[in-house]
Amino acid sequence: MKKILFYLVAGVVAVISLAAGAVYLYQDKIIELFVTEANKHIKTKVEVGTISLSLFDKFPQVAVALQDVNVLEAIPDSKASLARTQKLYFTFNLLDVIRGKYTLKEVHLENGEVYIRVLPSGDVNYHIIAEDTTASNEDFAFDLQKINLKQVAIQYTDEQLNQTYQTTAHQLKAALAINGPVIDVQTTGEVTIHTLKIGEAEYFKNKAITLSTALSINRDTRLIQLQPSVVQVQQAAYDVAGTIAYNGPTNLDLTLTGKNTTLQSMLSLLPQEMVEKVKEYRSEGDIYFNGTIKGEMSSAKNPAVQVSFGCRNASFYHPDVKQKITKLSLAGSFTNGANRNANSSVLELKNLSGILSGRAFKGNLLYRNFNNPYIAFDVSGMLDVGYVLGLAKLEQIKSGSGLADVKVAFAGNVKEFTAKPGNSTLQTSGDVTLHNVTMAFKEVPMPFTNLNGNFMFKRNDVAVSDFKGRLGESDFVVNGMFRNVVSWLLLSKQSLVVEADFKSNYLNFDQLLSQQQNTPEADRKGADSDYRFIVAPNIAFQLSASISKVKFRRFTGENIKGEVSLRNQVVSSPNISFNAIGGNFAVKGTLNARNRNHVVVSTTTKLNNMSVDGLFYVFENFQQQFISDKHLKGQLTANIVSDVYFDSQLNPKTDLLQAEIVATIRNGQLINFEPMQKMSRFVKRSELANMRFAELHNSFWIQEGTIFIPEMDIRTNLSAAPVVSISGTHTFDQTMDYRIKLPLFSSKRPDRDAVFGVVAEDQNAGNSSLFLTLKGKENNFKIAYDKERVTQKIKTDLKKEGREIRDIFRGKKPEAKEKQIQLEEDEYFDFGDGN
Repeated sequence: MKKILFYLVAGVVAVISLAAGAVYLYQDKIIELFVTEANKHIKTKVEVGTISLSLFDKFPQVAVALQDVNVLEAIPDSKASLARTQKLYFTFNLLDVIRGKYTLKEVHLENGEVYIRVLPSGDVNYHIIAEDTTASNEDFAFDLQKINLKQVAIQYTDEQLNQTYQTTAHQLKAALAINGPVIDVQTTGEVTIHTLKIGEAEYFKNKAITLSTALSINRDTRLIQLQPSVVQVQQAAYDVAGTIAYNGPTNLDLTLTGKNTTLQSMLSLLPQEMVEKVKEYRSEGDIYFNGTIKGEMSSAKNPAVQVSFGCRNASFYHPDVKQKITKLSLAGSFTNGANRNANSSVLELKNLSGILSGRAFKGNLLYRNFNNPYIAFDVSGMLDVGYVLGLAKLEQIKSGSGLADVKVAFAGNVKEFTAKPGNSTLQTSGDVTLHNVTMAFKEVPMPFTNLNGNFMFKRNDVAVSDFKGRLGESDFVVNGMFRNVVSWLLLSKQSLVVEADFKSNYLNFDQLLSQQQNTPEADRKGADSDYRFIVAPNIAFQLSASISKVKFRRFTGENIKGEVSLRNQVVSSPNISFNAIGGNFAVKGTLNARNRNHVVVSTTTKLNNMSVDGLFYVFENFQQQFISDKHLKGQLTANIVSDVYFDSQLNPKTDLLQAEIVATIRNGQLINFEPMQKMSRFVKRSELANMRFAELHNSFWIQEGTIFIPEMDIRTNLSAAPVVSISGTHTFDQTMDYRIKLPLFSSKRPDRDAVFGVVAEDQNAGNSSLFLTLKGKENNFKIAYDKERVTQKIKTDLKKEGREIRDIFRGKKPEAKEKQIQLEEDEYFDFGDGN
């Protein structure tokens, strides 16, 4: 055995050595013959890097190996390539080397590209083989019987038909048998179709297929007979058979029959734009498909295409979710119509039925004219919202649950609707009833819950009946019309107009305006505010509102009623009334949110019997601590005209605030107010601790961050100062400049003369006036003599005394004089406590 094995190996080595030697010996001769014969057969320029003869590259065949080949296309004066390849092999039998006669039977094309073109004139770029080869060398001949392609990209462009095919042959073998004028071709292999583009429509995009075809080409009759051949797409296979006549315009007569077809394989046959949104879906079950292609295919005509498909007891699902449509049945058809083009094409699904989450549904679909689509569909059934959303995979909706009883029909031309959405070009009818539905949107993290109600469709509008639900802690009930709703849902930059009655038991604006609850998580980073206020530019409404209770921060309003409208991001109301803080409000005005970071609220407000301390508490003491809800009591009645400004996070722009306030406070109390406590030298501290006044009435102005207070007399319960006069300004940065006037009774406190100088007794009341200023910040202020007002008062009194002297000479009795206190410049009261 060892000897036999030794001699066998030795023999093989000897044969290979002899063959290698022969190849090496005849290499130059064979290459020369190849070049000479190739030049006879090929009539276009071929650029080659190197040519060599190889025994081992395609062993046991001997190969003429060409490296870095560029074959120019067969179009005069063109420099474009018909084919480029790294490696091109022509092989022949090893025995041919011994016989000295060489017949090339196989060609191998590896790692290359092929570009086939049909020009608008009808000329082609691939006629590179010379027809007359009578002068061929008898020792060297081309008799190709096999063509092998490995990793070769092929692009076919027909500029007459406006068609482009792009494929990659990963491993493709074609066997040729030539019998006179008839060439028999058998092809097997794996190919990726990147696109089959016909016009603007793309088919079979990025599909891996397996080919097993057999055809006969009769060069005399110019007829291709396609034997039953198989094109396999994933697990599905299509049998293709028929004829292709090319004696003149190409004429097709083909039949296609699907085997083990799936949703994906059928979608592969449709234009890419039609299937983009459903390309990830899968199917299981009995799905059938068959079709015919008949007629002329040229620049002027298309063949007639008729396709029938459907399924019985199938399943339909998305691979990323658990939801499935089961027991799905339908009968479908496609035709390119009488005109054999996209305009006359029709896709139809009839008798569609199935089970979704244990509930039956049915429907129909018609899609007509692919260039100017007309769509009609109807659907009915009790649908599980969560299952539908799971299947639909809508980007805007995170999740949902509940039931929807759907009976809807829709029909209309898409382009007409897009161009004129308000012209009722769509026909919609039917209704949808929600049963305890929950919806969570990506843009609004807080989910809508307990949604119930009926939506009746009529053309572009929807009538809403008893639509109720909750958003967080807030609840609502809506009855009315949603106009232009179909356009708003399907098209961009469309407005939704709501005309409805709105009712609620409770609205929590802390939640509804919350930055966290109303901003997608990805957009929340870096947010420095608690609130997010945006008025959508494409929503308008006219609401008659009735709300039992509203909460926002410390504010609680009850029994809110009024009319509210929204147009062009401006909210307006002629009348809103509500109860709050122990009294009632009446408001009319506008909220202009056109500029997102410059929201303007212009209102006219009437307050009646409002609790003053409650008002200060609710508005958080107006961002100051000088006078707070702990210091005030009383009932406020006021008329307010104001312009208030906010940014989109509801931060007030106080420097822009303008307001005119006419206010009356009745049964008022000023409790433990620090500036009053510092006047205990003039008034008993016990009285100062709770200064009461029956009524205070005055007008106030707010502008450029400052509150302007005209002089007002406050009639108090203070025995020593029954009337206190106050005027001045108070800025929003808590800078105060007040002027105070106090009456002084020296008859009761004669020691005051020693402090303030000589004080004259009023003949009627025995009082004098003390003029003071209060200046500084809320936590660092000074009370001082008001030198300016005293000087002005002296001038006024001197004029008055002159008049009195004249009156004496005229016999009139003089009035008692109020003597002024003599002041030293910049003299301050020293009341202790460091101020």
